[in-house]
Amino acid sequence: MRPPAVILAGGLSSRMGSPKALLELAGMRLIDRIVARLAPQCDRLVINSNDPAIIVDGLERISDRFANFPGPLAGIHAALSLLAETGETATHMLSAPVDCPFLPDDLVARLADGLNGTDSAAVAMSGDQWQPVVALWPLSALPRLDAWLRDPPSLKMRIFLETLSVKPVAFPMLETVTGPLDPFFNINRPGDLATALHHIEGEENP
Repeated sequence: MRPPAVILAGGLSSRMGSPKALLELAGMRLIDRIVARLAPQCDRLVINSNDPAIIVDGLERISDRFANFPGPLAGIHAALSLLAETGETATHMLSAPVDCPFLPDDLVARLADGLNGTDSAAVAMSGDQWQPVVALWPLSALPRLDAWLRDPPSLKMRIFLETLSVKPVAFPMLETVTGPLDPFFNINRPGDLATALHHIEGEENP
């Protein structure tokens, strides 16, 4: 499976103070790191961002179709809508956040093994925690998601995912020279950026 994918970069980055997608980590923007991780695994990449400065050459940027920044579910909705409008024939779409620089190289393969049919979803899990922004979404979920966002009982991704046939897929910790690392470690604050750099420098200079 090489599904289309959306990189979720539509957040306000309020805890970081500047757009996370454009932060440099070891000389590379976070958005470019995510593209490099996903491009070998996916057939088509789009970026969900409401900031016109967040762009990658050759990739399409799509904004939310709902006002007032309703969160990552709006990014999923925008990407699923685009795929429907452009006649996408794949059954599923991958979602991944822009702030997880250590996404596994076998992310799609592992999630795909957790699917149970074309209308099912698979969500990544590390430890005992779901990672709802890292998931394979059935394209058939678009009508349900559209109705949900028009009168949302909740904007939490897990709550919506649980309305689908969804299976959590466990991922092991990454073994690095600096110690075990959650593959879905995410960068929210400046201190997290320093932690990520520590792991990268450890890999480059074992």
